[in-house]
Amino acid sequence: MIHKFVEGIEKTIALSSIVLSSNIQKYFGPALETVYLKGHLLIIDSSILEISIFATESRNTLSIDKYRLHYMNSTGQMLFRYDNAPHHPEIDSYPHHKHTSDKIMPSSMPSLKDILNEISAIIIGR
Repeated sequence: MIHKFVEGIEKTIALSSIVLSSNIQKYFGPALETVYLKGHLLIIDSSILEISIFATESRNTLSIDKYRLHYMNSTGQMLFRYDNAPHHPEIDSYPHHKHTSDKIMPSSMPSLKDILNEISAIIIGR
């Protein structure tokens, strides 16, 4: 299950028309029951999506224990970030939330495909 999850991430990156290059490291636990993915994607407009995901497999169920999906423009200014750091208990979807340049809002963890679609919409909207 962990390997299918990683393969799905890799396939999404490979099939994306907006990703110029990727540098994602994979760190598997000793019994292959955990994986930590960390790295970044270079987008066609020179913006960057940083990815950090820690996933666990237990009893044929995959859970995402921690994640941070941080999108920034070519100068390093944050455009949005999804994460589940437990620092906004006032948010209805706690600990899941989305940061934008001016607010924090409820969210769930989006798929990588959803994030790349959101980035595409931003690029097209410029």
